[in-house]
Amino acid sequence: MAAAGAAPCRSPLAWLFALAAALFFASWYLLLDSAAAARAYQGLRLGAGGRLPGLGTKCDPARALLRVYMYDLPPEFHFGLLDWKPPGFGGGVWPDVRGAVPEYPGGLNLQHSIEYWLTLDLLASEQGAPTPCAAVRVRRHADADVVFVPFFASLSFNRHSRVVPPARDSEDRALQRRLLEFLAARPEWRRTGGRDHVVLAHHPNGMLDARYRLWPCVFVLCDFGRYPPSVANLDKDVIAPYRHVVDNFANDTAGYDDRPTLLYFQGAIYRKDGGSIRQELYYLLKDEKDVHFSFGSVAGNGIEQATQGMRASKFCLNIAGDTPSSNRLFDSIVSHCVPVIISDEIELPFEDVLVYSKFSIIVRGADAVKKGFLMNLIRGISREEWTLMWNWLKEVEKHFEYQYPSQTDDAVQMIWKTIARKVPSIRLKVNRLRRFSRFETNRTNESPPHSSSWLQNQAP
Repeated sequence: MAAAGAAPCRSPLAWLFALAAALFFASWYLLLDSAAAARAYQGLRLGAGGRLPGLGTKCDPARALLRVYMYDLPPEFHFGLLDWKPPGFGGGVWPDVRGAVPEYPGGLNLQHSIEYWLTLDLLASEQGAPTPCAAVRVRRHADADVVFVPFFASLSFNRHSRVVPPARDSEDRALQRRLLEFLAARPEWRRTGGRDHVVLAHHPNGMLDARYRLWPCVFVLCDFGRYPPSVANLDKDVIAPYRHVVDNFANDTAGYDDRPTLLYFQGAIYRKDGGSIRQELYYLLKDEKDVHFSFGSVAGNGIEQATQGMRASKFCLNIAGDTPSSNRLFDSIVSHCVPVIISDEIELPFEDVLVYSKFSIIVRGADAVKKGFLMNLIRGISREEWTLMWNWLKEVEKHFEYQYPSQTDDAVQMIWKTIARKVPSIRLKVNRLRRFSRFETNRTNESPPHSSSWLQNQAP
């Protein structure tokens, strides 16, 4: 009987032991499974900077190459132009860039999207999203090297430059006026007269009205074709690359013998101003052997045709059009088609650190239109010389790449570095401006003006 009675006593203990063991192994299983899930999520979402969006550390301004004070302009000047709205009531003026970011419209809009990429990178530096941290947003003007004006001027022109009745003026011009009023009221502007302000107007028609009142600023432009030297010049301003429209030629093994076309151009042939040279070159080259010179546009499958044509060509013509520059140069670079640049007034991005003669051929317009000159030049370049330039193109293309998250030495970081090299000159101008400040009214204590008249008085 005793043995029979002992069994029920041992049974609850065994049951409890079995339950504890089951819970122990189940908890280990769940822990290992969650770790595997985290690794899988990281594999899907890990940014180029090596940090998960939202989980990275913020950039340290003390270690940054460039410290940037950015105005908190209302969304109508930047992401509101992309139809982004702040979440909820009082959601602030900026999107959270640690996750999905507002998308920029495609097609030719992309070629002048520089404002978008730089603004995203500044927000990333503050919010802890992946970024190389070359430029870091700071919250006090006194801590900054430059002041960033986050107006998407190119997008504003592309979307709102037409007058919509019954309005008498376009929304683009109205935004420019409101921006001038905003700046005129800011103590940061009045301290320096705008000389430390960075304004982006990459589209040749961006800031068409305001540019003449913002002349002291550092402009980031595609070229100086539509600016007088008193407003924009290479001494104070920055030339930025277009965002290429064709796709990158990844894993390119199409060497000299794999590119049957010797010289390629497809685009608008009849242009005004300096672009009249296109017409002259067309009549000189259209019947040459192994030369493709034809009209083309982005309509239909134009971008796809240009992609295939450039990838099948050894050299790609980049000729002045309505303005000295175009995105065709950067399409050529990412297609690894050696650019032949014919544009006497062009300024090339980052030319203080990049040697363009290593990966392109630059020809004076007067020489290019001489009969036989251009073809003799191109045909005289050996396979070995071309291959060397082709390899250089694959090396330098990263410097012309806009992307988010930004990566080390891509176009965004190259622009920040170029601006950083302007900082000593900016400081000199600001310090000279302050020479006699003790004898003048302190502008920081003045009442904010009610119009942009103060800016108007700053004309050169």
